[in-house]
Amino acid sequence: MSNILYPLKFQPILKDKIWGGQKLKTHLNKTLDSHNVGESWEISDVEGDISIVTNGVFKGQSLQQLLVDYKADLLGDKNYKQYGERFPLLIKFIDAKYDLSIQLHPNDKLAAKRHNCFGKTEMWYVMQADENSNLIVGFNQKVTPEIYLRHLQDKRLTEILNFNKVKPGDTYFIEVGRVHAIGAGVMLAEIQQTSDITYRVYDWDRVDANGNERELHNDLAIDAIDFEMEDNFSVSYSKNKNVSNKMVNCPYFTTNYLELNTVLEKENTQDSFIIYMCVDGEVEVKTSSGIEVIKKGETLLLPAAIKNYKLSAGNAKLLEVYV
Repeated sequence: MSNILYPLKFQPILKDKIWGGQKLKTHLNKTLDSHNVGESWEISDVEGDISIVTNGVFKGQSLQQLLVDYKADLLGDKNYKQYGERFPLLIKFIDAKYDLSIQLHPNDKLAAKRHNCFGKTEMWYVMQADENSNLIVGFNQKVTPEIYLRHLQDKRLTEILNFNKVKPGDTYFIEVGRVHAIGAGVMLAEIQQTSDITYRVYDWDRVDANGNERELHNDLAIDAIDFEMEDNFSVSYSKNKNVSNKMVNCPYFTTNYLELNTVLEKENTQDSFIIYMCVDGEVEVKTSSGIEVIKKGETLLLPAAIKNYKLSAGNAKLLEVYV
């Protein structure tokens, strides 16, 4: 079966959010039917939001169906042994017109026990940021559960949070148990485990059109926060051109930065699918089955069975992701 797999494009799954805006349209050329779109799920195997192929002979088929049909040829042997017919990553672009809630995600153990799903380790790559935009990542001091709860109850939580002013290219690794939030004015690429479990702890006291506040999850969150976590969330990486520069390497995914202005012959030695997120410019991907082009704001999935391919670009920036 592997000889008919080819690079796959998927229909973006767009999500209206109370904090969303229009940058996914104005910056990434997504077709929006709403004024408050916050997320474009580029590749998803989350129940109820399964990605659908938009190119080639598999057009109209779901990612789930391809996993059933092609197994390790799609995922890679080691990934298929670990995840079976489940795709391990959720790939997104996010536009925060307004501040997201202050939140965190449970680890695998808690998520499995409470929600029968994976935890949610993730990373952010900032694509665009308005002047003075921030990301909240972790605490700005040593915090105990008692200190945290006191600030939460007094609506002074922001006093102990770490605000980071950001610019394009800034990258953050958000481990499970780390309190975080995307601030107003930031558009970013997000790579994460396949999970949609979020514990909101503070939502800026805002209400929806009907005057209702969004649900908070403080009873669940207190057990999920890692108060001993070190502040190693900001990712430093090289930006050498025409080579893959390691950004994040964790048990759930590896992400590289690839800035390309030539033709690059690549070989997949990872025993994994490879995802390319185009974060600037456009790139041509050539395999034995043909050519696909991805532009800024588009994503491509190369099945594990594709071992050799060429990337060509005049000037493009890519995130290269595999497990």
